[in-house]
Order: sequence, then structure tokens, then C-alpha cells
Amino acid sequence: MNSALQCCVQGHSFPAPQKRKEKLTLGEQKLKADGMGGGSTLKEVCWQAQWRTGLCCRSQPGRALLEAACRVAAGAGESRSVMDSAEDNFKNVVSDNTNGSTSKDDSDDMDSECIDSEEIGFISRKKNKEGGSTSDHDEEDETNDNAEAAVMQMLKEKEDREKDVEDPDYDNVYNILTTEEVTQQESQTAGKDFRFLQDEWDSQSPEIRKHLEFLKILKLHVWSSLSRARYVSLLKDFVESEFFVIDGDSLILMLLNEEVQYLNLFYLIECFLQDFTQKGAKYIVVFFKDAEQMYFPYPHFLFLRTALIEHLKHNTRTTVHTEFSNCLSPAWEIFLKKSYPYFIIVSDIGLTCPQTNYLTIFIAHSLSKKITIVLASGQEYDTLRVYGYHLQSIRKHRLFFQKYEKDLQCLCEAIVRYKEPSLCLYGHLRLSLKSVQEEVCQTIPLLKQLWPEGSDIRRVVCVLACAVGLKIYSDMLKNAHASRGTKTEKSERGRSKPLSPEAAADLCRMQCLTVVFLLHMPLSQRAQIRVMKSCWTKQVLPIIKMQQLCAHFVLKQLSDKNDWKLDLTYLPDLSDDSLLINLAHYYEIEYSEGLEFQKELGKEMEDQYRSLWDAVTKLTVKYGFGDAFPIRTTSQLFLDQEQTSFRVYEDKIPAIGLFPVKSDLVKEYAGDILKDLPVLDDNDPAVSSLTKYKEFDEHRHWHSGRPLTEEYERVHCNADAKSKDPYERKQIQKLQTFYRFYGSTLQEGTSKFIVCQKDAAGSANNPVKKKKMQKSKAEIIAEENNKRLKIKEEMKEQEQWKTLQMSTEKEIKENLTVGINKLEKFLKILKSKSVKFSVELSGLSACLEAWKEHCKEQATKSKDLSKAVQLMRRIHILLEKYQDLLEKPHLQKLTQCLRLLGFENLACSLSGQVREKSDGENTSRYAIEVGPVRFQLQYMDYYLLREERNDPDPRVENFIPDTWQRELLDAVDNNESAVIVAPTSSGKTYASYYCMEKVLKTSDDGVVVYVAPTKALVNQVVGTIYSRFTKKLPDGLVVCGVFTRDYRNDVMNSQILVTVPQCLEILMLSPRCQKWVKRIQYVIFDEVHCLGSEIGAEVWEHLLVTIRCPFLALSATISNPEHLTEWLQSVKRYWQRAENTIEESPTSSEKNSTRKLKVKSKVKEPKKSYRVRLVLYGERYNDLEKYVCSSTGGDFLIEHYHPCAALTVNHIENYGIPADLSLSPRESVQLYDTMVEVWNEWPRAQELDPEEFVSFKNKVVIKKTDVRKYEQELKKELSKWIELGQRQKVYELLDHFKPQPVDCSDQEKWMQFACFVEKLHEMDKLPAIIFIFGLDSVERAANNIFIHLMEKRKNEQDPKAKREIEDIKDKLRKVNKSLMKCKPNDTKKLKPSKMESIIQLLTMKKELQKRLEKLSVIPSACTYADPKAVDEDTLRKIFYRLRFERKGYLQEMLARRGIGYHHGSMAIKQRQAVEMLFRLGYIKVVTATSTLALGINMPCKSVVFADDSVFLDALNYRQMSGRAGRRGHDMIGNVFFYDIPLPKVERLIKSNVPQLKGQFPLTITLILRLMLLSAKADDKADASAKALSVLKHSLMTFKNERHAEILKIYFMFSLQFLIKESYLDQEGNPMGFAGLVTHLHYHEPSNFVLVSFLVKGLFHKLCQPIKKDSNDFSDDVLEKLVLILANLFGQKYLPACSMTLKHKFYQSKVFLEDLPEDFAEAVNEYNAKVEENFAHFLLTTAKLADTEQEYRLPLSKTDFTSKKWHGSELASYLMDNTKRVSAISPFACLSGMVDDDLFYAENVNKAVLHSLGINVKNCPLLYLKKYDNQGRRMPLNAYALDFYKHGSLTALTTDNWLNEGEAYYLLKDFSLIIKSIGVSLSELCDDPNDNVLLAFQKLGENYHKKLAAV
Repeated sequence: MNSALQCCVQGHSFPAPQKRKEKLTLGEQKLKADGMGGGSTLKEVCWQAQWRTGLCCRSQPGRALLEAACRVAAGAGESRSVMDSAEDNFKNVVSDNTNGSTSKDDSDDMDSECIDSEEIGFISRKKNKEGGSTSDHDEEDETNDNAEAAVMQMLKEKEDREKDVEDPDYDNVYNILTTEEVTQQESQTAGKDFRFLQDEWDSQSPEIRKHLEFLKILKLHVWSSLSRARYVSLLKDFVESEFFVIDGDSLILMLLNEEVQYLNLFYLIECFLQDFTQKGAKYIVVFFKDAEQMYFPYPHFLFLRTALIEHLKHNTRTTVHTEFSNCLSPAWEIFLKKSYPYFIIVSDIGLTCPQTNYLTIFIAHSLSKKITIVLASGQEYDTLRVYGYHLQSIRKHRLFFQKYEKDLQCLCEAIVRYKEPSLCLYGHLRLSLKSVQEEVCQTIPLLKQLWPEGSDIRRVVCVLACAVGLKIYSDMLKNAHASRGTKTEKSERGRSKPLSPEAAADLCRMQCLTVVFLLHMPLSQRAQIRVMKSCWTKQVLPIIKMQQLCAHFVLKQLSDKNDWKLDLTYLPDLSDDSLLINLAHYYEIEYSEGLEFQKELGKEMEDQYRSLWDAVTKLTVKYGFGDAFPIRTTSQLFLDQEQTSFRVYEDKIPAIGLFPVKSDLVKEYAGDILKDLPVLDDNDPAVSSLTKYKEFDEHRHWHSGRPLTEEYERVHCNADAKSKDPYERKQIQKLQTFYRFYGSTLQEGTSKFIVCQKDAAGSANNPVKKKKMQKSKAEIIAEENNKRLKIKEEMKEQEQWKTLQMSTEKEIKENLTVGINKLEKFLKILKSKSVKFSVELSGLSACLEAWKEHCKEQATKSKDLSKAVQLMRRIHILLEKYQDLLEKPHLQKLTQCLRLLGFENLACSLSGQVREKSDGENTSRYAIEVGPVRFQLQYMDYYLLREERNDPDPRVENFIPDTWQRELLDAVDNNESAVIVAPTSSGKTYASYYCMEKVLKTSDDGVVVYVAPTKALVNQVVGTIYSRFTKKLPDGLVVCGVFTRDYRNDVMNSQILVTVPQCLEILMLSPRCQKWVKRIQYVIFDEVHCLGSEIGAEVWEHLLVTIRCPFLALSATISNPEHLTEWLQSVKRYWQRAENTIEESPTSSEKNSTRKLKVKSKVKEPKKSYRVRLVLYGERYNDLEKYVCSSTGGDFLIEHYHPCAALTVNHIENYGIPADLSLSPRESVQLYDTMVEVWNEWPRAQELDPEEFVSFKNKVVIKKTDVRKYEQELKKELSKWIELGQRQKVYELLDHFKPQPVDCSDQEKWMQFACFVEKLHEMDKLPAIIFIFGLDSVERAANNIFIHLMEKRKNEQDPKAKREIEDIKDKLRKVNKSLMKCKPNDTKKLKPSKMESIIQLLTMKKELQKRLEKLSVIPSACTYADPKAVDEDTLRKIFYRLRFERKGYLQEMLARRGIGYHHGSMAIKQRQAVEMLFRLGYIKVVTATSTLALGINMPCKSVVFADDSVFLDALNYRQMSGRAGRRGHDMIGNVFFYDIPLPKVERLIKSNVPQLKGQFPLTITLILRLMLLSAKADDKADASAKALSVLKHSLMTFKNERHAEILKIYFMFSLQFLIKESYLDQEGNPMGFAGLVTHLHYHEPSNFVLVSFLVKGLFHKLCQPIKKDSNDFSDDVLEKLVLILANLFGQKYLPACSMTLKHKFYQSKVFLEDLPEDFAEAVNEYNAKVEENFAHFLLTTAKLADTEQEYRLPLSKTDFTSKKWHGSELASYLMDNTKRVSAISPFACLSGMVDDDLFYAENVNKAVLHSLGINVKNCPLLYLKKYDNQGRRMPLNAYALDFYKHGSLTALTTDNWLNEGEAYYLLKDFSLIIKSIGVSLSELCDDPNDNVLLAFQKLGENYHKKLAAV
């Protein structure tokens, strides 16, 4: 319910007064202070209470305030009885207006539910003539100022509360990180035989204690922020100029795993980066220097990190930064400021405790610098997108940093500050890392002498690491023996005995041998090496770790040297632990078992091995480590035999057998691949054992296969024209009345009456080629009458002009701007061209006189050229628009004007004469001191005329269409499809309404479907249709119908259906709606770029391929329209073939013949066309000027932003100048002037001088098309400068344009925001839309503007006037009190004296009200509202709709000051009120989120971007900035960037919009829906053609055969799942619970799991009533039911870090509990089936992989095929021929992955063949527990269950980390799911008393009530 008052009626108990005693007392004081109570009626008090506060009476504060109001009204009497009477009162107040009202959702659009048109004044109100009545309006006027003051106070209090929230108290949070930290510490010190000795923090030190205290505060701050991180698509529209930062250490941490082999880890990292690259993202990777030391306890990862840095630098094109010391370094801060990345990907947890702390500092610092954070953990990806947890920087983060900046700096220094750590082996062998580094430095030159020609990096690192390691280890042992002397061995207890130098040499030999294998053995062979699990002994492990450290230092030193030729290609393959362990096991165990196990290495490998070991011995010559052979010289055990095992494989994976499917659809689509797939015989036991739902049906009295009602029938229907119910008929009339009213604000003019021309249908298709027919007498008479009327109208207009001429001319001379505005306003209402011509001539004369007068006044002073601009404008208009009416005297006058302005060459050009010598004195006095071309470009600028056609088009009445618009109309006339890409406000939607009009005229049966992406846009289009078209239709039919998920009306009985994509898809794929589908003659897709959006993109795709009729696809932002058109044309060619086949089929011809017999006269079928036109138009009607704004103390720095300032030399060189980076004429001149200034000897300077440019030479009227040619020439020249080697000049030029905004604090920015709006008002830049990307910020900004205006009025108001107002109010109160006392029940019984006194009181009241109204008028300086724009009656209509809305009164108060706000969490009525008032010109300032970006018609003069966000991207920027510049109102649009970082502004301006790409289009439910359509539709051929079109024409498979084949295999395996689970039979017919599953198609895989619960009887077991034969269920049962559904539907995972700290939540539980055990088992069973099916799918598709690609690293393209391999006995011995790896990436095989592992979903992404482009997202699994990359559990948000328990939306925002709007829509969806399940179950079940059915119905009712109470 919308009414805040209605909620009091519905039996809600009020809180006991004592519980909120303080609040109630304050409420009473506030109400009394506002003059409420004391004689006011209860009704008045309650109304005022709600209006003053905007509080809903269902909310806790609202109920408390209402109770206070009641007590005040009762004179503080017995509140309970007063409350009872209050409820009765409210029933009376709202009973007439609340019938059938619904919850706060988009059904609020349907005013038919609660608005009577007579009541709100859609039909004019009758004024109450009786003086004795008082109205609510009078009472409102009486207390208007007090109300404003109350609102102001409320806003300030709200702001204070918000500030408190920004600095929260963390006392109720406690740390549970202790265990994790202890674990991390232990992991560092666990190995006694290998330890790093570092200075540890002394917790007793005051400094350290201080650090630890602050660390706690920091962690709490970051935790509270990260818990609110939103899971979103990260790559919204990355383009060449956009980039983000990946923290390199976080990248390693994200993919790190002890079990992952070295090369495999590089493969995973490259896959991650390549996935971003493929999706068009640009990124840089940053490794901080100070982060390196945190890896010393983990040498393996340290070595890997160093190798990764070098690999990315040398082998990929990735930009890697390693120059920054840490995240708080000044260099890093400068980098952030200059580059301003889109976001930073960073981990929230490290390997060690210090690393975690460091990352926490990194996160806090990034957020403080307005940089968005994306968590490295929890990321997922699909074909098109990458999803992750994204945290937007907000004010709280910046305040925290300001407060604790010094503490952060000190903490960071303490973490990264360290003394050189030392290494400790075996507990007593100590070694400083510095000595290791020195040894490496000494050894490298020695190896260079041995290998001067260079070598492979693998050989070099291996030899150096072995040599340095052996030398150091030997020296350590030697020194240790010398120093120990006679010490006892007691200290050695618990430690391992050190390895002997000989044993260490054996280990190094095997490492050298391993490298030889890496050098020679191809990856395909290495992938087959046996999978062995083993561990090094405690004696060996320290040596291995030490050598990894050596390898790290070797790489570090080599990276600094460029004088040695090294092949760095194979940096990712420096070691292979699995191979080394295999070799160790072979030489330790197998080699010694006899000759049969002693395998040859092979000559080539043996020679290579000798070479490596010889190099090692030469580098360690004095130590004498022996020869290369034998490889093992000692019997030391290297491997722990107890932990050594080989992987044993299960029996061979059974080849899957497909169930035979006898379906024509399956055969036609996938027949070509079926021959390669194994199919089971009919008598196979698996086929005969297929289960059915019979047992369940018989036992439970259900009919699982019963057809369910259509999905569209379940959507709430407000009213339908077919209804015979008088009440519903009245509702639909009221609805239509509102839509006409709403539509009237969208366009001017009256509704067009459409007459159906059934007989003219044929000619309607081609109106241009009509045959000339002889005119009838009636037509001749009609024409003559029209001529006479035109003459009469012309004479009337002429008279009007004569009346106004003198005053207008005088006004132009006195005030040019005002006079010209008056002249142009008058010109707009004229129709006669000749009269317009006369007006323009008069205007020219007046402008000329005004210019002359100005020049005389100025004399020698500089002239105001804006006056000359108006004169030149008139010349342009006369020459261009009235050329046919110009005669010689007129031309002479124009020539004289040009000469007077000093444009002699133009005067000669116009008159055709040679230049004459004119009177020098006269011309010089009035002449302009700039050339004619420069004057027109620089000063006329946006006044320059566009290239327009003068020939009218008979199809268009009110304007002359451009050529591209005529092409659209031609497409509609020829029944063709078209893709239209044109800028916002260019007029592309006109073709849509022309198309609608054509269909309406043609017949009463034809249907046009308009598809809009949002419900807000649906309402706008419906309003426009009602205001445009009226048509008399047979009873039961209407012009327009609506269908959204929330409401519908007249879906099947309207000629124009306006809907959203998801709802049209329901109709298109519904078997029972196919007759209606065939009536569709056109489909219009608005904002078709949503085909690339992250939600619902596949639905747009399905619609575009299933419609048979022509379509129009409209968008302003598609960067690859040619590709889209080509794809759509291929779809149309398919339909051409399909329709020919359908018509030729015998069944179709029979149907057609019977149809012809039944129907005698039908509308002639329109001629079919299968052409898809592409219509491109790139010109905006108005240019956009950009400004960069920043606050400078009390003033503002507003600098013009030249578009070239966004460019860089590299960008121009690599990508060119963006095509849509357009310049205004003035900006083109600025570019030329700067080019001349920068390069004095520029060869083309003269040629490109504006005065000399060929397109401008001697041209009187320069048009915008001429300027575009000049602009393009300048841009080409700029690019050419770079080619000519003038990079420095280009750099200087671009730098010249860059503005220098002043940095201001976030606090100052918002404090000055209202003053900035004031500045816009002064600059005449309103109306403006101010885009802010946060719901709270949007409202707060609007409130601040309101408060600013209120305070301004207060300061400027005369104190006397204030006192007078107070006196009048006081008198009014007394008069009202007297009237209340005098009011009798019967006026007839009154005495004359009493009657006379009443009349006197009423008269006095009237006079007082008039005086109060006069004094209370808001001064124009204190409001932005335009009272002339809207009459009071219209205002009342609009505000009446807000009467029961939350914050409705506040919204009205803001609107009356010309302020509004607009965001998704507002009720639809509130949004519509703002939209209407803004369009009407009453509201001038609107703060908004991106809700206004998508197609909403709200044009304005200026757009302001006041807040940066990750959602402010190239697409949104174009959509939002496109609102600026109202066609017909503004000559130019303005875009202001208010404190947006300059790098971000640059990227927005030069970025291209995203390309539309395909995505994986199939789901199991979609396949079931397609099978259901083809099986159940009446017209089988048509239905099959539709299904095939969806399957065959995915955008992803367009021109990609391999993807097409993958989809076919996926289709076949999906069918197998559906047959196994008995949703389809073997003929492809739906059965079982197919209907229920398809009704919940939005929620795969939860729909399948729900059915499994039902079939297993789990719901029947749970849903037991309180008593037998009772319909009542306990709260526990219903709560458990919500718990189960919340685990299935509307899943919202929180980041894993949200569980690291425990919070004492006030009302919510926040983390959702696990499913009950039996339900969890059912989910596991379902998942096992799905995993098995998906694994078989992967095994089957493996043959389609690109083998060549699979053996290359995806990013660097490093090839591991190795063509030089000659085989080796030993290598063959180590290979396992039973190892199955046909579908596993060879890189994953190195880590032990095999085909069997694909049966576990968590392995799929790590193991699947990369070139297939498939990941686990394509598998419909329902995760019971979800884990992030670090293995931490990601909890489910328990919002649905929490809300069911406490019913508080506010609690969800405070506890559950949701914002209010998001929470509401999630709950609403959840409620709809419960309702949908309940309806389906009721249709499937015969027993109305079935417990499950009753429980779902009860739960649906309860949930809806709780949601309606919000």
C-alpha cells in the first residue's frame, strides 16, 4: 500500500508509549510548535503529522509520531481511545481512494487503483462557492512557512545522523582473526630446519602497542567497508583508453596453491590476464618493492614472483611497474593522481600476517584517493564478462584517511622497515642474505666467461643456482664444524642432521637433469608423466629452499644486466617439481632394482646434461663435486617413503551413451554431430529404466504433467478493456486519463484521431507511387476552401504582426537579447512563410539599428560582438530559409549590412559585383575587426545553421525530416527492418510512432510491439501513445496495452503493446500465444545496445531471432552497427527460407485454404521484405560544450574543456582521433590558432587559415557541414604531424588545452555544492540534471540546495515582514479557533447575530489569507521554480499523487523551490512527478542517479557530473550527456564536470562505446522451453522454425563454426539431462514437472532443485500443520520454508572477508544458515548428476579444441610443442600410459589433473581446455557452500529470512549491508517467486487441502503483507 495513513487502518499495534517516551515527547513538542492540536481535528493533526515529516505510519518513528499527534489532538488525554478513533478517522479519509492498492512497486504507475480523476482534478474541479467551507489547501497555506522550517530542521538532523554513521563506533565488533594470524605466524616458524630470523615486534614497546591499537581500528574500518562490496560486472565497456591496476602480489595470492606446478601457475595467471585482454580491457600490473621481503619465509613463491615480473616484462605486452617502493610512496600517489585508474584489483588477505596488514593499508589508501577497489577473491567470469566484489570510494574513506594519515604512514613504515634477515638451516647454520647476493654477483661473470654467446634462461638459472647453492652450503658446513668444536649434541635434539655436501651435489645433479627434460621434452609428453604424491625429507627441504632463494637472487641480478644475450622466452618453465620428484624416486628406488630399470637418457639429453654439470663444476672447481655420472653418488634418502604414492586410476570412464531422441527439431539442429556421438539402443537397460513422476502423482493426488496457465496470465492485471465489470471499466478509464495527462508533458499538440483505412492497405505500403487520378468536384471545392482559409489565416497573422511590430523593434533596440527572444517566440507560432519573412526583415532592420547605436556609444572602445552576431544571424536565416522570397531590394539591403559589418568580400559575393571602394569612415565605425569567416566560426559558433532540407514530406506534418529520417520512413513503408544508430534527441523515435500510425490505419487486427529496457521507459512510451493517438475500436479492443513483470493490461486485445524484453519472450515462446504472435506486424526495439548488457542480454537476442515480422532497432550508442546488421540480415535470410518451406508444406497449405473459406474479408497481407537497412547518423542537433569546475574557497573555477585536451600523443599514434570526438566551430578555430602558435613554420598554416580555407572562401552563410570539413582537415593534419616526426609539437599543443583545475577536499566540494548550482543559475545554465552515483548522495545534494535557498531567503527577508507574517498567522489561528467553536450541526437553528459573526470571521479569514499569501510569496532569487511554466491546477494534480508517498510532502516542498531528485528506490509516482514538472519547465534542478540515463525524455540545458563512480563509463557518459541541449530551446548543450578527476574526464571524452558481442546463449531451461514450444504449439512448423532460429543464430556463433558445434553438443547433453530427469520423453515432448520448471526459468538451476525437493517428498515432510486437519502452520515451519527458498532463490553472496570479524547485529542474522540435512542431501544428489553430465559434455567437446593453441601460454603465446624431441627411454619409463588427459589442458596435467577430475566442478576452470571457451558458469550447479580463490567460504546474505523475521527494511540497510532500493527490489522478487510457486502448485494439485500447497499459500500471504507494510 502506498498510503502512509492507510497503514494505521490495518490492525497494526502501536508501541507502548513508555518505550519511546523521549521520542513521543519530542514529537508532541514539534507538533505543538507547528501549531497543531489546540482546536485542530484529529484528521487535520494526522494529515499534518504525516505531511510534515514524510514518515510512513508503518515505520517505527512514523507510528510514534502519529501517537504523539493523537495525544496532542486529544489534549494529552487517554491516548489509546484516541488511537482507536484515529483508526476510524483514517478509514473514512482513505476508504474511497484505496480500493485494490498494491505495494510500493512499479504497479504504482497504475493510478486507476487509487485515483479518481474527478477527485484530483483531471476533470476540472468545481469551486466551492459557499463561504462557510474550509479546505485542506487553506490549512496548508496557513502553516506553509512553519512547514518549511520543520522540513529544514528535519533535513539538518538527518544530515547530522548521516555524519555520525560515517564515523561509526566499532565497540560492538570483535576480532576473530586471532586464529588466522596465529596460523600464519606458525606457518612462518614451523620448519625448524629452515627459518628466517627477522626482528619481531615487541608487544611491550609503547610504539608497537600504538601500532597494534591503530591496526585494530584500521582492520575494522576496512572490514566494515569490504563487507558492503557489491558483486557486479567489472568490465562494463572497456575501451582503448580505459585502464585499471592489478596488484601483482594479489594476482599471485589469488591463484597460488601449493599443489599447482610452476608452469601451470604461470598458465593460470596468463589465462586470467588474457581473459581480460580478450574482453577489451586495458590494465597495468604493479609490484611494490617493499612487498618482496614478505615472501622470504616462502622462497618458492619469492622465486616465482621474481620470474613472473621478468616474464611479464619481457614476454608479454603487459605494462609492469616495479619502481614504486610501497602504496604510500609519493611516486605512487603522483601516479594515481595523473592516471586515475578505473579500479585496483587487490587481495584482502596475504601469505603472512605482515602482508595482510600491508594489503589492508593498501586498500584504505586507495579508497581515500577516490579509487574503487575490486577484491581479488571471489571473481568469476563467463564468455562476455568478469564479475567481482567492487567497493566504491565514499566520503567516509577519505575522512578516515585525513584523520589517521600519520598513523597509516607510521604503521606502513613499521611493516616494511626491516633489518637484513638471516637464514638459519638445521637450527645452527646461519647465513645472511647479503652474502648470498654477493656470491651470485661474483658467480655470474664467471658463467659469462664460460658461455659468452649467452644461453637459455633455464640453463643459466639452473647452473647458477646449483653452483651458488653448493658453494654457500659447503662453506656453511665448513664454518659450522670449525666453530662447534666439542659442543654436545644436546642442542641438535629435535633437528635434522644436515645433508652432506655430496648428497647436496646429488640433488643438484637431478635438478640439472630436470632442466634438461624441460629443454627437450615437449609438453604433450610431460603431460603424460605419472602423477606421484610425495614429500622431501626434512634433511633435503632446507637445501631446496635455499636454492630457490639463490635462483631468486640470480634472476634479480640478471634483470639488471643487459650485456649478456639470454633467451628469456621460457621464464615460466624454470623448474618442474613433479618431474624432479619423479626423477628422485627413480634414482632412489627403481634404478637400484636391476638392469631392466636402468633406462637410457638418450645421447642428445645426455650431452646437454653433461654440459650443465660441467658448468656447475667449473664454477665450483675448488670444492670438487665430482663428474656428471653417476647421478647418485650417495644413498641419502631424498623422499619421505611413507608419504610417497602413485595415483591409481579408477576403471575407464564409461563412454556415455545418449538416449535416442526421435524429434525432427533435434535431427535438424544437431543431426550432423549425432553421427559422431554414441547412442544407446532402445532395449538398453538405461533406456527402459527411465523414471516417470507417476508414483509421486498417484501417492500425492498431483498431476505433474498438467499444463499450467500462461505466465502472462499470472501477472497482476489492474484492468482490462474486455472486462464487463463496471468497476474495472471505470478503472481503465481513469488509467487512460492519467496516461493522457502524463503524455501531455512529453509532447505538445493534441491526440491524432486515427481512421482505419482497410481498403487502402495496399497503397499504404507504398504511398509515394500513387497513381494520379482525376479530382472529383468535392475535392476541388475542398481545395479552394483550404486556400481561402490559408489566405484568411495569413491576413490574421499579418495583423498580429502589425500590432506587435513597433513594440518588438523598440525592445530589440533597447535590450537586444530580450527583444530577439520575443521575436523568435512570435515566429514559432506563425504558419505563413510570407509573414515570417516580413518579421525577419523587420528584425534585421532593428538589429542593424541596435548595432549602429552600440557602435556610436562605444566609439573607440571595444564592441560587444554578440549584437553583431544577432544581425548576422538574421542575414543567414533570410538567405537560407527565404531565398525564394528575396527580391533585389532585399538583397541590396543584405549587401549593405555586410558592408557595414566590414565584410566587403561577402557583400561582393552576394551582389555579384567587383569589390567597390566604400566610404571608409562609415565602414570603419561599424566594422568588425575580425575576418568574416573567423567571426562566423568564433562568435556565431552554435548559431551556424545545419544543412536542412526545404522540401516537405507528405508523411510528416509538423517538421521537414532530414534525409536519414526519410530513409527510415521508407523502410517502414516498404515493411523493411532497420537498425538506426543516431545521437540522443536527433529524432530517431519519430519512425517508431510513424510505424504505429501505419499499423493503426491499416487494420484493427495488426499489432505493433514496442520493447523498452525498463519499466520507467515503458510508462513514458505508453503516455506518449495515449497523447498521440486516438482510435475508435470495437468493444473490448484498445489502442495500447502494457505488460511488465509487475502488472499488465490489455495484452492480447491492444494494437500497440508496450513491454519489456523478458515479458515479450514469454509470449513469443508460449505455445498458446502463437496466434497472437502471428498478428504482430512490427516490433520496435528501443535502446537495442542492451543486447550487450550484463543482465538479460540473451533475452534481447532471443527476441531478435524469433520475430518473423520486420523490426526497428534503435540506439544512440553502438560502436559496431555493421556487424549487428550483418548478423540480423543473416537471421532474416533464414526466415525467408523457413517461411518458403512452411508455405510449401502440405499441412500449412491445408490450414491456409480453410482459413480463406472461414474469413470472407480480411486485410490485405502487407508485402513481405527481408531486408535489414542500416541507418547511421552521427550529428547531434546541438553541439556540446564541456567545462571542468572546481571549488576555490568561496568561488568557483569554471574552465572550458577543449575536446583535444583529452587526447595524448600515444593515443593519436596508436588509435587515431576518435570519430565521435567532435569540435564546435569555436573549438576548431582555437585548434588552428594553437597549431600556428606551437609550430611557427607549419607548411599548411596559410592553406588552413579559416579565411583562406576552400570551403569557407567568400561564403556568406557558413553551415555546420562546412565547419565539419574544416574540423576533419585539422584533425588529419594533427595526425600527420606525428608521422612527420613532430611528436613534441603535438605534445605541446595538447598540453596547451589542458585545464588546470584546483584540488579541493571532498568536504569543501559538497559544502560548496549548493553555491555551485547558484552559479549555474546566474550563468543562465538551468535547467540542469546533476548526476550523482549514490542514492543517499542524490537526496542529500537536493536537500542541501533546498536548505541553501531557505537560508538565503531567511537572510534577505525584512524583519518587519517576518513579524507581520507571524502576526497574521497568530490572528489566523485565533480566527480558526473561533470558527471551530461556532460551528453548529445545523446552520438553520443559528441566531442571526451568531450567523453574522461567523460571516465576519470568514471574511476576516479570507483577507488574512490573502495578505499572508502576498507576504509569503517566495522571491525569485530564492527559488529555481518557474511559476509561469505550470498553472496551479496542474501542480495540484501532480502533488495530489504524492499525498500518501513516503517523503511525499518533502518532495513537494523541494519541487516548489524548483528542485527534484530521481533514483531507483523512489516510488514510480514520485519519479513521474519529478519527470513531469521538469519537462514542463517548473523544476529547474534535478539530482539523479543513472535512472535518467536510459531513454527517459528529460532534456535540459546543462548536465552536471558531480560524483565519480565506476558506473560513470563511456556508455553512461554518452547517454547522460546526451540529455544536454533541448532541441528547439537551446542552441548548445553544456556538460559540467564538478570535481571529477581530470584523467577520468579525458577517458570519458575520448572513449568509444562498447562493441556488441555474443555470449553463451543456451541454458537447460531454455532448451526445455524450446522443446515445449515445438511440441505444444498448434502450428508445429512455425514453432520449430522459431526454436531453430534461437538455436542456430546466436550472436556468439555468428561466423564461428567451432562455437556453433560446441553449442550443438551442449544442446545434446542438456537434452540427456532433461530425459534422465523425466522432463522430456524420447520424442522430445514435455512431461512431469516441465511446466513448473519453465515457469521459474529466470532461476536456473534452483527451479530443478525445487522439483527434486517436491518429488522426494521433502516439502510434504516439512509442511506439517499445527494440528491435524488444520490449515495453520507454525512460525518454525514457515521460517524453515523461507530458509530453504532463500538458499535456492535470490542468492546474494557476501565476500569471504565479511566473516573475518564478528559483528553484534541488532536485528538481522545476516549470514544465512545451511539447508536442513535432508534438503542438502537432495541438492548434493542433483549436483552430482549435473557434474557427471557436464563432465561428459567436456569430454565429448575436447576434440573441437585448437590443439596448437592448447600448447601455448595464452597471453605470451610461448610455444611448448618442441619439434626437436627425439625420445628417451627414461622419459618413456616415467610416463603413465593409463593416465587419461584427453579433455585436460596439458598445463593442468603437470599439476596432476586428469579427465576424472572434470567430474568435480571446482576443478573445471583450472583444468578445461582453454580454446573451447567453456567454464563452470555454463554448468547449472547450485552451490551449497561457495568458496573464494583462497578457499574461504563466501556466506549467503540472509536478507530474505531476516526480513521475514523482523519485517524491517531499515535493518537490512544497517545490518545486511544492502541499500534500501536494492533491498526492496530483492524482497519484491523473492515475494514474486513464492507467489509463482504457490500458483503453479495449486494448478498441479487436485487436493486444495494439500499441506505443501497450503504452506506456500500461507507463506506468500505473510510475505506480501510484510512487504506491503514497508
